[in-house]
Amino acid sequence: MNVSPSNEMMPSAPFQALGKFIPGVDRPVRDYGSFDPILGRIGSLEVRLATTAKEIRRAQRLRFKVFYEEMSASPNGAALLSRRDVDDYDWICDHILVLDHDVKRKPFRNATPKVVGTYRLLRQDVANRHGGFYTRGEYDIAPLIRSHPDLRFLELGRSCVLKPYRNKRTVELLWHGIWTYVLRNRIDVMIGCASLEGTKPQDLALPLSFLHHYAAAPAEWQARALPGRFTAMDVLPKEAVDPKAALHALPPLIKGYLRIGATFGTGAVIDRQFGTTDVLVVLPVSAINPRYIDHFGPTANRHAA
Repeated sequence: MNVSPSNEMMPSAPFQALGKFIPGVDRPVRDYGSFDPILGRIGSLEVRLATTAKEIRRAQRLRFKVFYEEMSASPNGAALLSRRDVDDYDWICDHILVLDHDVKRKPFRNATPKVVGTYRLLRQDVANRHGGFYTRGEYDIAPLIRSHPDLRFLELGRSCVLKPYRNKRTVELLWHGIWTYVLRNRIDVMIGCASLEGTKPQDLALPLSFLHHYAAAPAEWQARALPGRFTAMDVLPKEAVDPKAALHALPPLIKGYLRIGATFGTGAVIDRQFGTTDVLVVLPVSAINPRYIDHFGPTANRHAA
């Protein structure tokens, strides 16, 4: 299914960085023209695109809290000082935020919605102007992209949700925001690295083997981990894999990708800085389970702002 939204759904200007962030200056970092960055709402929760450096910094602080304080990522000196997860890709990406407006007002201060979830999005046309996708540092995705020259790719990454908000409602709103973004930008294929916590393949034998044997991308959509980073996923033979137990062992994000229709590349990659084992997610829009498109609406109108 190639998505072709009406002109009214398209932003009036491309989503692109206007230059690197200058510390202390909260200038806009995206030019949306007349496009509304708010993508949807459920109750007190709102999903939107970040439009200022301040909003991006708030997403980075959430990522630090989840990746470095809750999980086992190892921060460098700059991250420790700033309490933010930052890399050079942040300033060329679009950032989806989930905000909770039901927060208590602090004395003598206006109530500020709380950032409780985030996703980072990088469109192919932007990546091509800035050296390529983040994923290319772990997987050889160039042949995959070259073999589909007429399709628009979107990279998903740096996803996290604050622990008290890791529920169906927040995840659904995040995916509503992504689906709205996909429609508005006429995206054909989503790719990106998803993580399992831990760096020892033997400890992750069941979920890795399940993804290898039961959820491998077809040949047309395959990509392999880079030779110097390749870790075999078929730790167990197929007959030793209990699919039900394996699904239970998978992180919620990867289970969500599977439900929607994603498949996975060949080989995993150990990311020692983040304390994770990464797998490559490949999700053509044409492969998305129709019931999810029906759920969010063909024009992303289920949770429309």
